Amino acid sequence: MPLPVLVPLLAAAGTLVFGRRPRTQRTIMLGALSAVVVICGLLLYLADRDGTTALQVGGWETPIGITLVVDRLSAAMLLVSSIVLLAVAIYGSGQNIRDGDERQPTSIYRPTYLVLTGGVSAAFLAGDLFNLFVGFEILLAASFVLLTVGGTEERIRAGVSYVMVSMLASLIFLTGIGMTYAATGTLNLAQLAQRIGAVPEGTRTAIYAVLLVAFGIKAAVFPLSNWLPDSYPTAPAPVTAVFAGLLTKVGVYAIIRTHSLLFPGGEFDSILLVCGLLTMLVGIFGAIAQSDIRRLLSFTLVSHIGYMIFGVGLASTAGLAGAVFYVAHHILVQTALFLVVGLIERQAGSTSLRRLGGLASASPLLAVLFLIPALNLGGIPPFSGFIGKATLLQAGVQDGSVLAWTLVAGSVLTSLLTLYAVARVWSKAFWRPRAEAPEGHLTAAKTPSLIEDSTDVHYDDRPRPGRMPLLMVGSTAALVVIGLSLTVLAGPILGIADRAAADLRDPGVYITAVLGNGADGSGASR
Repeated sequence: MPLPVLVPLLAAAGTLVFGRRPRTQRTIMLGALSAVVVICGLLLYLADRDGTTALQVGGWETPIGITLVVDRLSAAMLLVSSIVLLAVAIYGSGQNIRDGDERQPTSIYRPTYLVLTGGVSAAFLAGDLFNLFVGFEILLAASFVLLTVGGTEERIRAGVSYVMVSMLASLIFLTGIGMTYAATGTLNLAQLAQRIGAVPEGTRTAIYAVLLVAFGIKAAVFPLSNWLPDSYPTAPAPVTAVFAGLLTKVGVYAIIRTHSLLFPGGEFDSILLVCGLLTMLVGIFGAIAQSDIRRLLSFTLVSHIGYMIFGVGLASTAGLAGAVFYVAHHILVQTALFLVVGLIERQAGSTSLRRLGGLASASPLLAVLFLIPALNLGGIPPFSGFIGKATLLQAGVQDGSVLAWTLVAGSVLTSLLTLYAVARVWSKAFWRPRAEAPEGHLTAAKTPSLIEDSTDVHYDDRPRPGRMPLLMVGSTAALVVIGLSLTVLAGPILGIADRAAADLRDPGVYITAVLGNGADGSGASR
């Protein structure tokens, strides 16, 4: 259980030791991330077979010591995130994390990336609020470095905004932790689930409101999402991809965990549903207005967070199962799309729709790599995006309330507008001739040439359509295929999501795993 945290952190130390040997660094990083994928796959198998398991770290008894907890939800999040982190690391090795700028410090990138991996794993495994905070801070500290790698003016400006928003969210989270401890005398999630019911209603509501604001900022839930579209598009393509795929989902995970375990009484369900609807609509309307593919995808990222909040707000087994499935789907698909955008920028020299055209004829493989996850994001049958949305819509119909039906209508509208947004990218960037682009003549002609040794990247002035590093293309294609596997294996994966949702609906399962059979299984319902 500790290995998804320990392996990348130890590997980060190893890459620092070999800072002047990039090939050794790369081998350590890819080896460690591959091992984490195997470990997380085993954890998911064991969690689905044996149920929730807890481990006390450091020899202290519960609830004093650090508690690590693996259940179906955390194990699924660990596996999907580890797959994405490995794919992006391979992609970055092909690109050499430079995006056309030879000054970017790849020797710092790799240990920082591994620290980010350890922080993500720590957040998913944390069995108490304080160590959830520690996991957040580890990944945020690493993300500050990754976002500003290269030190360009644009990245520093975006990084300052991101840092300030993240620090504000962390301060709010820390305030919520202090309030929780003052009210209950514990931060252990299982013990909190037992004690929170005895806290006066006003105090309990205030605690949840503070935590929800902190997690809402991290998850980019409207109206706390304005920071994201301005921060993510400026980073290098691999960094943008992993940020878009993972960081907001850690916030969503925290919302799911605290809502289902600590505050399942329905006090904030309506607020979550309204926020989910507004997140969908505001995000997708923002996407339609964009002329840059990165910014467009950043707004669709915000929009589709609303689907996950929709499932959480329904607070039913079907709704939570749909949210869990949709989180896994969105991590894979959104990351794949941002990796494709990195290939587009490398191929055509720009991501502006005003400058792009003819990519389908110049690189049919690139067109296919974009089209499949784009249709998946739009929810076209039989892709996993359709399956996840259909599961959420069915849960909304089963709920039957006016607000739930409004969310159903908003979800359908958002899906149609998402399809329109990605179809617009396809028609302008891939389908029309480049000569018809309003600013097609301004696109830079310089294209990185593919060479065998990815420890260095050389540039020439000749356009090389279709010439892309194999590691970049291969990792992107692999992620697209893995995204398609959610469609092929939708039955078993939805089964795991259903069982994870059933566990979330029964806090006693989590409490018993952490505190033992003597725990009060009534949990937060007391």
